[in-house]
Amino acid sequence: MTALDDLADRYVDELAVLDPCLAGAMGIVGQETRLTDFGPAAVQERADRSRHLLKALDGTPVAGEAERVAAAVLRERLATEVALADADAYGTLLDTLDGPVQRVRQAVGLLDRGRDTDWEPLLARLSAVPKALTGVQDGLEAARRRGRVAPYRQVVRNVRECHDVREYLTGLPSGHGNGALRGPLERAAADAGQALAELAQYLSGQLAPHAPHADAVGEERYRLGVREFLGIRLDLEETYAWGWEELRRIQRDMTETAARIAPGEPVPAVLAALDDDPRHRTTDRARFRDWLQELADTAIADLDGIHFTIPGPLRRIDCRISPADGPAYYLAPSEDLSRPGTVWWTRPEPGAPIRTWTVPSTMFHEGVPGHHLQLGLTTLNTSRLNRFQRLSCELHPGHAEGWGLYAERLMDELGHLADPAHRLGMLATGQLLRAARVVLDIGLHLRLRIPAGTGFHEGERWTPQLGRAFLTEHCGLGPPGFIDFEIDRYLGRPGQALAYKLGEKVWLEAREAARRRDGAAFDLRRFHHHALTLGPMGLDLLRAELTRGSGPAEQAWTGHLPAERTA
Repeated sequence: MTALDDLADRYVDELAVLDPCLAGAMGIVGQETRLTDFGPAAVQERADRSRHLLKALDGTPVAGEAERVAAAVLRERLATEVALADADAYGTLLDTLDGPVQRVRQAVGLLDRGRDTDWEPLLARLSAVPKALTGVQDGLEAARRRGRVAPYRQVVRNVRECHDVREYLTGLPSGHGNGALRGPLERAAADAGQALAELAQYLSGQLAPHAPHADAVGEERYRLGVREFLGIRLDLEETYAWGWEELRRIQRDMTETAARIAPGEPVPAVLAALDDDPRHRTTDRARFRDWLQELADTAIADLDGIHFTIPGPLRRIDCRISPADGPAYYLAPSEDLSRPGTVWWTRPEPGAPIRTWTVPSTMFHEGVPGHHLQLGLTTLNTSRLNRFQRLSCELHPGHAEGWGLYAERLMDELGHLADPAHRLGMLATGQLLRAARVVLDIGLHLRLRIPAGTGFHEGERWTPQLGRAFLTEHCGLGPPGFIDFEIDRYLGRPGQALAYKLGEKVWLEAREAARRRDGAAFDLRRFHHHALTLGPMGLDLLRAELTRGSGPAEQAWTGHLPAERTA
């Protein structure tokens, strides 16, 4: 252990105590019975912690290449946390994906493993929900008194979220059977449901009347969001223009791929036909879950030893149907491997058909070679990465989501999307939507004009109404609920939606730079090994490190597990 390792361990230990919800998402064990205090005093305590550790980092000696990178990653994160606190970004935090309400639901859901649930920790965490939600309300009210209120759109969305989470939490005791904990679980679930109802009433009755209806955060706050989620400096107008170019490129590719399915038919007609095709839909949830598992297992078998080295603990992914609404997502294994890497798939509407032609590329994104491989290798890499680095994937969406989108394109390159329906699914749900997000996220928050030559409301400035029309027209997203979710998502988390496409762009450019540098000696497996061994980091730092090329760091980890994990 070096002084830097000690400091990184301190960061993880203090984060786990001060933010158990985030700790659970990061895979940090030991806080399973607790939830985060979202009250204003606790928010201030977390900010003070970051300032103190950042100052301590300035005086910490750094030796060798691995520590140089580790110190840069930790410094970037701490400095960003301080900048967010200084901007009062946490006081009004309500968003669609990762606000306090969503984190509470996820923290409880992490312990919900059906018949295999350890009910005592779940009971303790469920019992902590009312206090956590009281902190949420106290924090929002303190910010309101300072004249700062989340946009009306996010307030209203979280009212609905409270009702959805209440339905989930109050249904948890039904999975326990009639054991001794059934009664306490039912009481805790009822109390949690009541707390959610009270928070919803506060949001709708007391906060919403003060909430501004303007959604755009402006350039200064938007740049801070880009820093938080991507760790990159951008020319925003240049990136906005690139998003339009990428959108047109993907649309041309979709036209060519659709022609392989139904020559002469327009793309929307081909997409609709795929949705209605019995070969690409099912209503059997259990069979669908088994197919997800088969996709995951087959990808691992096909890639291991050829394009990647996949350690034993990562050769299995737990594929599950999410208990709540929202997009599919991946949770990395916990650091002690007691929780396996898990893909949570979007919960289907009861009785509604599940379309399957879009599924393989998403599974490659969430599973292997996507997040499961990326985050799992990071968790196991104890010989090069300190504990903070191994657990910080959750804090670097540009790195993580960029790799996930790169993984989709890689599997296409390797021939795993040979079925044109599956390739069209990758383009429609992976590529097209993520390019549209670049255009919309920047355009909405900076209120940019729609450029000439696009054929879409040219010269007008972006509004949420135009955003909905844009997603319908350019991405074929039909269900109004999903479109509204997307718009609320962009406006609630400025910069996050760029993570996928901008992250993929950095990964692809780094690979091409390595290919040009190494010429005939370029080896894809070696490049992947070196890149993933570096661990998660911001995109500017990732580009710099991959540009430095291979070296001793590339050989620092062989893929073998530490002795205590071989069992």
